[in-house]
Amino acid sequence: MFKVIQRSVGPASLSLLTFKVYAVPKKDSPPKNSVKVDELSLYSVPKGQSKYVEESRSPLEESISQLRHYCEPYTNWCQETYSQTKPKMQSLVQWGLDSYDYLQNAPPGFFPRLGVIGCAGLIGLFLARGSKMKKLVYPPGFMGLAASLYYPQQAIVFAQVSGERLYDWGLRGYIVIEDLWKENFQKPGNVKNSPGTK
Repeated sequence: MFKVIQRSVGPASLSLLTFKVYAVPKKDSPPKNSVKVDELSLYSVPKGQSKYVEESRSPLEESISQLRHYCEPYTNWCQETYSQTKPKMQSLVQWGLDSYDYLQNAPPGFFPRLGVIGCAGLIGLFLARGSKMKKLVYPPGFMGLAASLYYPQQAIVFAQVSGERLYDWGLRGYIVIEDLWKENFQKPGNVKNSPGTK
């Protein structure tokens, strides 16, 4: 079927042998007709027009679809809540890790100071028996007083910032109360004339 010509490059070395192969058709074989790509069964196009028909849903598929539509608002809400709380939780975890590292390598005298501040809070809680307002004021007040003895610079900065915030809140409250007073208690007919008007 094929005519093969051999050439030898090296004298007796098999690793250096090269071969050339030439394919020649037999003279007695009849010529074959070439086949077009469209005639191959692999590439045949079905005749006629195809039409997509949707299969009817089974009861199981229908119930799963209804369940998905029912749960969709809740899953959307969960995804939104997760995306909003994820950064906060990551910052909280990072704060916890930083606090843990700080407590592992605490400066000298930190734990005795922390104990004194905690005892001051317990004393404030003990002295605040009987009144809910005292329970809200005494423990943080005693703890703040004890902390200000050990950390005076931070206490000054905290007092300045807190004082500014309290002043802002008080000013806002005063403006709101003044507006409410004008709207509800002062009627247009009851306004007294000023000394310069008739």
